[in-house]
Amino acid sequence: MTAAKAKPDWSAALYLKFEDERTRPARDLVAQVPVAAPRRVVDIGCGPGNSTELLVERWPEAEVSGFDSSPDMIEKARARQPDVSFELADTAAWQPAEPVDVIFANAVFQWLPEHPAIFQRLMGFLAPGGALAIQMPDNLGEPSHQQMRETAAEMPFAEKLKGAARAPLPAVSFYYDLLSPFSDRLDIWHTVYNHPLADAEAIVEWVKSTGLRPFLDPLVAQQRKLFIDHYTARIAKAYPKTANGKVLLRFPRLFIVAKRAA
Repeated sequence: MTAAKAKPDWSAALYLKFEDERTRPARDLVAQVPVAAPRRVVDIGCGPGNSTELLVERWPEAEVSGFDSSPDMIEKARARQPDVSFELADTAAWQPAEPVDVIFANAVFQWLPEHPAIFQRLMGFLAPGGALAIQMPDNLGEPSHQQMRETAAEMPFAEKLKGAARAPLPAVSFYYDLLSPFSDRLDIWHTVYNHPLADAEAIVEWVKSTGLRPFLDPLVAQQRKLFIDHYTARIAKAYPKTANGKVLLRFPRLFIVAKRAA
């Protein structure tokens, strides 16, 4: 019997090349969580532990834990935060043993088309007065992602890449209607970050560990090189250099903080 092909793992090293920029939205989200002294805090899709570190800093007396579906990410998180409990788990199936005061999720749910139903489920896991705090990239309309789709369509192996792009997020009003019945306070907002990066190649490196993965994973090495070459050329045109030679990666993100009634 032929063994099933293993699903490619996320790369913590590649993700952390832009650690400061990737951590900034998590920092902004943590600051808006309206829970003063939680007992239990869980970081969903904790990655290499950079977001979990922020939770420990804000609530040093809390029992903070994290989980992720990536073995590489969990390995790095455990090394970074040895006093925190990290485990491998499926986000869609996770269920805590007891109520949680803060459920935190930075840049994970955009990958799960069924996330609206998961959000409602998570609200049921909160202790009275607890909060669900979520951040998701909302950047599919940006050149970085438009060029992924256009590059894929022009490739000789375009058939392999059908369905690689993730679905756009619903409207803000959708999330408001979804979560307001479970919340006594609901904040939803967008922030647009403008990250100065060295050049077009740096933008490509950024997205290689996230949005570009579904386009690259189905390809063999030669096809990946062809895709990356064409995509990089498109990105260089889409992101002109600024006066100091850098390029600005515009990055909109959606934030949601839903607090359960006390």
